Amino acid sequence: MKKITVGALLFSTMFVGINAQSLQSPDGKFEMNFQLKQGIPYYNLKYNGNVVVEDSKLGLRLFKDTAIKFASEIAKPEDAKFDLNNGFTKTDEKRDAKNETWQPVLGEKKNYINHYNELAVTLHQDATDRNIVVKFRLFNDGLGFRYEFPQQKNLNYFVIREEDSEIDFPTDMKAWWIAADYDSQEYQPQTTKISEIPARWPNSFDSNASQQMVPNAVQSPLMLKKEGKDPLYVNVGEAAVLNYPASHLEVDPVNFKFKTHLTPDRQGAKGYIQTSSVSPWRTIIVSPKAEEVLASKMMFNLNEPTKYTDTSYIHPTKYMGVWWEMIIGKSQWAYSTAENVHIGVTDFSKLTPNGKHAANTTKVKEYIDFAAANGFGGLLIEGWNIGWEDWFGHSKEFVFDFITPYPDFDIKMLNDYAHAKGIKLIMHHETSGSATNYERWADKAFKLMNDYGYDAVKTGYVGDIIPRGEHHYSQWTINHFYRIAEKANEYKIMVNSHESVRPGGESRTYPNWISAEAARGTEFEAFAGNNPDHQTILPFTRWMGGPMDYTPGIFQTKLDYYFPGDNRFVKTTLAKQLALYVVMYMPLQMAADLPENYQRHMDAFQFIKDVAADWDDTRILSAEPGDYIITARKAKGTDNWFVGGITDENKRDYTVDFSFLDKGKKYEATIYEDGKEADYINNPQSYNIYKKKITSKSKINLKMVRSGGFAISIKPL
Repeated sequence: MKKITVGALLFSTMFVGINAQSLQSPDGKFEMNFQLKQGIPYYNLKYNGNVVVEDSKLGLRLFKDTAIKFASEIAKPEDAKFDLNNGFTKTDEKRDAKNETWQPVLGEKKNYINHYNELAVTLHQDATDRNIVVKFRLFNDGLGFRYEFPQQKNLNYFVIREEDSEIDFPTDMKAWWIAADYDSQEYQPQTTKISEIPARWPNSFDSNASQQMVPNAVQSPLMLKKEGKDPLYVNVGEAAVLNYPASHLEVDPVNFKFKTHLTPDRQGAKGYIQTSSVSPWRTIIVSPKAEEVLASKMMFNLNEPTKYTDTSYIHPTKYMGVWWEMIIGKSQWAYSTAENVHIGVTDFSKLTPNGKHAANTTKVKEYIDFAAANGFGGLLIEGWNIGWEDWFGHSKEFVFDFITPYPDFDIKMLNDYAHAKGIKLIMHHETSGSATNYERWADKAFKLMNDYGYDAVKTGYVGDIIPRGEHHYSQWTINHFYRIAEKANEYKIMVNSHESVRPGGESRTYPNWISAEAARGTEFEAFAGNNPDHQTILPFTRWMGGPMDYTPGIFQTKLDYYFPGDNRFVKTTLAKQLALYVVMYMPLQMAADLPENYQRHMDAFQFIKDVAADWDDTRILSAEPGDYIITARKAKGTDNWFVGGITDENKRDYTVDFSFLDKGKKYEATIYEDGKEADYINNPQSYNIYKKKITSKSKINLKMVRSGGFAISIKPL
């Protein structure tokens, strides 16, 4: 427990009264105070008069010049004079406010409200004659703050050693977290107290294709809860991560404090800055209700409106894919048995086929037929292009060309066949982490897509990043992701990135980057598995900043169906798989299972066919991180509603109150629920479907079995 002396408290209170700048949220519930203590900047945050964040330091440490040595310089005491974290006096403050409504190109609601009060404090460092601005925006759902670096005589170029923004909490809160890694977020979520994170941390992650762990640090968004009779939910994240590395949170378990830790490059530098410039926003979302945290759009509001002049090509897409059969090991991405191939040199037509290549003309036609017959708009095909024989683990730069198909993939015929049936093929561009190679080929690759009428690409970054020594979340690679998004916009192409940085609301600025993975998705059900509470945590963490391509819809959850004796299985019921389409916002929405498995359950598959992928309204009916989420959404441009409910490893009852429906109207609800004998381990495919007439006054009680759920489609009569 923290110790605070009476004298220190009185001195601090006097100091606040003399030097603090205060800011209130539009509704008056939040108050942020900024102050300088002996030249060091601090801020705190209160909600309804109660301290949420105690006095927390702000600032950055810099290298002494822009020509740093390889493998990072060792910090010396005398280097402190270059830092931007002390010796400040306040020279100016500006206040502003905004209350606007804007429409996302794709979103969970038709309108997002951006309402805040703003305080910008200019700080002058006397010893170096440098100025920085600390800007705060206080919304009705929390606080955002960032650093701004005006162009000036003594601050034109600098290199960041570390950003030391702190968030100091007064109590030991419950935390839902994953271990920090410069290259991956694909880890099981952990649930502990803040003070317990270091003890759990060494056993909180498994191996990954690219991995550089950050000891005793966690990733954001981080979900926290102050438990007790007056619970409070807090979400810590970052928004608008542009020309800057993604951050992690170092843990101080004794003081319940977190400090920013930026992703470095191979020299240990965290960011190369040319003024004028700004940092990302640090975000703290706060509410006594978990549902209101999920509903927050603060991270999107902290991003700038798009500068794209044409967004008409950006649209929600429901798709299937030649994908899951490779994930489970039934098929392969590679065409041949070769182990060493050279793009542009190897004659693939002369190689020996392995007999398991999934992306072949005959099979793809079958997928096209099923997708078209069931109203899907897209079909992803992985493994269509040459190079998969030695694509991974060799630090190979020229690994794919993104334009040359394998001999058994007739790209023109399949494209014509798909278009004739109303299907657009979704191109797959796996880079194997070779970002430099992808940038060289991007124009040719996107031109090929234009030639064939493809308007969506799935990019992938499995493995270590090239340029060698960069990380998935370092500044150079962050800039690469946005260069690809901008290049794709030139060709009117939507991007779905995998193994990329997590989003922080940037889809407002780059609306063609419509989805990302950046977390542990369904594919891990076939690897190390996902725990039953996984999907009840992700919306509170990864999903806070933007859509995820989670790839749900697995009906055949037990893999011994394909491989007798195989003990792998997807740890949900079939009904929970349906519910994920509502609980998880996915404008690029996949039905990930094999067509043959849907054909055995066409009555349940009807919900996936009916459910919308973009929304005019969203209501979080009830939620508790790690336990359950029940969400209702209204389909874009219609009066149709959909409801989804999921639970963790515990069975639960929930009564759906339909008061969100229009009063005086009658509706027909189709309910898809766990069967009476359903169990995610012993009987996952047991479900029950029935119809019921309802109004806004109706209530329906539903039972969710362990790791189960329910889905409801609602249409007006």
